[in-house]
Amino acid sequence: MIKKEIAKMLNEQINKELHSGYLYLEFANYYESKNLPGFAKWFVAQSNEEMEHAMKMRTFLINAGEKVTFSPIADTEKDFTDVKGPLVAALKHEQFITQSIYAIYEKALELKDYFSAHFLQWFIDEQAEEEASAQSNIDKLDMIGSSGSGLYMLDREMGSRD
Repeated sequence: MIKKEIAKMLNEQINKELHSGYLYLEFANYYESKNLPGFAKWFVAQSNEEMEHAMKMRTFLINAGEKVTFSPIADTEKDFTDVKGPLVAALKHEQFITQSIYAIYEKALELKDYFSAHFLQWFIDEQAEEEASAQSNIDKLDMIGSSGSGLYMLDREMGSRD
């Protein structure tokens, strides 16, 4: 049985993950408007991944006999001045999500809810990958610049994501 405080925090995290998915779809919309379908595809895939994270947490809570509730999804950032904007926002958001998961993990350990702490270890590992990927996207764009053939090639690379 998981602790009620952890169940509450995980339920809040589900809503954060759903917001992440919504946010990344907004980024995809931006890139579509800039004729960068590879960037858009990358963020649609990222959105789907965030939805999977939410569902994994939902299943965990339901299997533990806990009730899951959804909150309204907050609005998203929409006004970017350049191609790099959503990439930087994505990294910042992933860092926020990482800190949120760390807080749940730390509370689980404090409350000796080892079952939840074990479950959260997968998300901790996943967040390390998420942050590294977001930083890599920024680094690549910084290396090649925001226009010309380099941007075209990066768009193609990002579009190859499954």
